[in-house]
Amino acid sequence: MKKDSYIISDILKQRVLVLDGAMGTMIQKLKFNESDYRGNRFKNYNKPLKGNNDLLSITQPNAIFTIHKEYLEAGADIIETNTFSSTSIGMADYGMESLVYELNFESAKLAKRAAKEFTLDNKPRFVAGSIGPTNKTASMSPDVNNPGYREVTFDDLVKSYSEQIEALIEGGVDILLVETVFDTLNAKAALFAIEKYNDKNSANVPIMLSGTLTDASGRTLSGQTLEAFMTSVSHINLLSIGLNCSFGAEGLYPYIKKMSMITEIPISVFPNAGLPNQFGEYDQTSQQMQNLIKDFLENNLVNIIGGCCGTTPDHIRLIAEIVDNYPIRKIN
Repeated sequence: MKKDSYIISDILKQRVLVLDGAMGTMIQKLKFNESDYRGNRFKNYNKPLKGNNDLLSITQPNAIFTIHKEYLEAGADIIETNTFSSTSIGMADYGMESLVYELNFESAKLAKRAAKEFTLDNKPRFVAGSIGPTNKTASMSPDVNNPGYREVTFDDLVKSYSEQIEALIEGGVDILLVETVFDTLNAKAALFAIEKYNDKNSANVPIMLSGTLTDASGRTLSGQTLEAFMTSVSHINLLSIGLNCSFGAEGLYPYIKKMSMITEIPISVFPNAGLPNQFGEYDQTSQQMQNLIKDFLENNLVNIIGGCCGTTPDHIRLIAEIVDNYPIRKIN
């Protein structure tokens, strides 16, 4: 049976799916220098490129492909493309806006190739196109002295996201993941761009949506409560909704519990490996995280579970080992 014959929404009614862990954490472990980021193609580029992780899909594709394979070997059902910042807005700092299509297309192809290698008749693997929040916000001013000022407009974001979405889909992704949402207006721009693509192309690409909370108040950076965030996107036909980043599993638990009580659509959670230490590093072991993840599973709170900052294939492996031991959360 071909992978394309599987419908992910149906599989979610049968079992908890596992998403991969952090791409950035794995890239950091490789200790790439400026020359590695540049590769041959950009060796004479006029701006520093170290830190542009998305560019590595072009300059170091084997490294990105290997990371995808490590997460698949660990048991991930869904892997994310290396495209968190691959919009024209996100690439503006590097002067690489013209590379947006190539970055997304090539990243999608890499992930798709890895997923196909690991797909079995009884275990299909899926690729989620990672769509980050950009480094600008449509509903807040970066200038405290000029609260009405906006660095970016809704229309700017729609245009930028549309470029990314088209390339991801043409590169072969199965799902679009609008993630780490700190400003719902930014997310709405991404969701609107997806709707525009679907309408234009008579498509129906599944959408995962994942927000992030600023602090223990349970609000997004733009000030929305969890309930308000969910209500403001309730008109969208989502494959799943959930939270990522923000905190570790223990910190996200009460908010995911609240979400599971509000909606009957699939819930996702991708926690960090605890909270960062004074050096910005994550110390929570895979075993510690597994023990915390059990609470989500025992209480039937989630349908998709993975990892964010600080997580590695070891964290995902221990999550994948236990998900089938628990009854699934019922969904519509």
